[in-house]
Amino acid sequence: MGLLNFLPREEQYFDLFVQMTLYISAAARELKEMLADKNHDYSEYAQRIKGLEHACDELTHTVSTRLNKSFITPFDREDIYTMSTALDDIVDLIDDAARAIIIFDVQEITDYARDFADVIERMAEQLKEIVATLQKPKNVTQRLVEIHRLENEGDDIYHAAIAELFHDSHDALTVLKWKEVYEKLEAAVDRCENVANIIESVIIKHT
Repeated sequence: MGLLNFLPREEQYFDLFVQMTLYISAAARELKEMLADKNHDYSEYAQRIKGLEHACDELTHTVSTRLNKSFITPFDREDIYTMSTALDDIVDLIDDAARAIIIFDVQEITDYARDFADVIERMAEQLKEIVATLQKPKNVTQRLVEIHRLENEGDDIYHAAIAELFHDSHDALTVLKWKEVYEKLEAAVDRCENVANIIESVIIKHT
């Protein structure tokens, strides 16, 4: 039995989730381009990411409002709310990382940070494809496996980045700045995997 084999109900939630993943993908792409910019002019990227973060916040609020008004939902209300807030968290964390780069006046971007941004972008694309087929799940298992693999890749990047920070000769301020940035980037990776776990749970419940 698929997700749609229930009584008629409001299906706009699927469209809202899809739109959220579009914002996530756009924010991840902006972050990747920001960290690849050799001119060190990061402010415009950060502003665009902030705009996407605000847009995602509005969608999360829309989901909450509709949950209060909907009589029958496509799946559990708690799952809908949890998924929307988790998706929103991804953009929040991408925004946090971009803002940290600006606040800390980081000039030289490390390869580790660029690798993180690449992983986040790839995870965002996988989430977008999964959510696009959430009404009738298709090829989801492979994409979920890929998200878990990417999370492991992110863990490897984080451990290598932190090890280099503390083992090589860096001043204390540089260590403080980059440790904060790496933690925010890792949190974004972890949140992407968390969303994948939520989606997997929802699919298992309703199939």
